[in-house]
Amino acid sequence: MQDELECSRSTAARTIEHMRDHLGAPIDYDRARNGYFLRPTDNGPWELPGLWFNASELHALLAAHELLANVQPGLFDEALAPLKGRIEKLLQSRRGGSREIGRRVRLLRMATRRVEPEHFRTVADALVTRRRLRLVYHGRGRDEVTEREVSPQRLVHYRDNWYLDAWDHGKRALRSFAVERIRTVRKLDRAARDIADARLDAHQSAAYGIFGGRPRRVAVLRFTPERARWVAEEIWHPEQRAGWLNDGYYELRVPYADPRELILDISRYGADVEVVGPASLRRAVYHHLLAAAKQYERSKKTAPKHRLGAKSSVGPSRRTGAQRESVPAVGSP
Repeated sequence: MQDELECSRSTAARTIEHMRDHLGAPIDYDRARNGYFLRPTDNGPWELPGLWFNASELHALLAAHELLANVQPGLFDEALAPLKGRIEKLLQSRRGGSREIGRRVRLLRMATRRVEPEHFRTVADALVTRRRLRLVYHGRGRDEVTEREVSPQRLVHYRDNWYLDAWDHGKRALRSFAVERIRTVRKLDRAARDIADARLDAHQSAAYGIFGGRPRRVAVLRFTPERARWVAEEIWHPEQRAGWLNDGYYELRVPYADPRELILDISRYGADVEVVGPASLRRAVYHHLLAAAKQYERSKKTAPKHRLGAKSSVGPSRRTGAQRESVPAVGSP
């Protein structure tokens, strides 16, 4: 035991004592053989009590378990069955088993958009067999439908939704496509163009959010002391720079290329953040918030008046068990 654990004799003795006295291990000493052994129990071989996962292990295992539990019947049922069994057994090896972990730990998803299974399978098949795709795509930004020939490079799961990074042969550039916006897709009998991993990594992670590309600007955001307590522990981008200011405010610098997603993320903090620069981003956020305020100004004249204490369906709500908790809208009077 000393050689195996690379420890002293006293440490080995204390380990045996701890296992026997605190973990309930049925350890006995065999004088004739001059060694310790585990005594059989009524429930079979004794095992160490369940150990807890760290945060990343728990999230990965529960996410895999949930995804496999909800996977649609298909060609990979036979291949996935052993994987399901392994994850189930691994979760059960922890104290309380997978059922108890499932009750006590939840993964909440938000704004997941439905993907057509057949489209996803075609995209995935072309991705691994390195074939081009012909797809009809509806872009949300311009609300237009286009036909594209692309070489798929990577599938990206981002904010609970799937995106395809591909080389667009018409645009002669890398583009990201939301998989659920694909109207039709067909695999072509033409070899896909391969893009170097370093270039793909730069496209995906150099700038902010799902809109890849080389960063052209750096957003400078100043958060109030109250909101800074949360934001200071968040990672918005791998290359971000941040620091506390003398007045208790928190300044965050984030590189970006396309401002659309960044504007939405900034706007959700309302009056708790100010865009210091660049001027173009500051104007864009200002006009975005101004348009939102005007929306409420217009609705004042037509919105129904509610008596104090009356039930209202305005604003989101969260249901927990038999209770319903109302969540007020941000900035509501």
